Amino acid sequence: QVQLVESGGGLVQPGGSLRLSCAASGSIFPIYAMGWYRRAPGKQRELVASITRSGSTNYADSVKGRFTISRDNAKNTVSLQMNSLKPEDTAVYYCHAVPILPALSWGQGTQVTVSS
Repeated sequence: QVQLVESGGGLVQPGGSLRLSCAASGSIFPIYAMGWYRRAPGKQRELVASITRSGSTNYADSVKGRFTISRDNAKNTVSLQMNSLKPEDTAVYYCHAVPILPALSWGQGTQVTVSS
């Protein structure tokens, strides 16, 4: 069974940067588009960035120009570089396939808190 493990979150001041990483235990990345999702307190989960198998990317308007998604199919990893962070970026961040695969379990996520 494929498992997704996210890491790299933390507490950062507004304007700061973080780099999130997601590692998969199985060879799913070469098959599926992958994305980073986030869930903020009291809000629905949203897709913030996605990357296709060939490397084409797409971003939510709220993060465009600040976040960069990348993937390494050989290492089964997908990363999210987050710059110019804002308090409204505070959320638990998850990686998953795009579109979501019901048979693929969600990881534990990684908490990102942007606060002074």
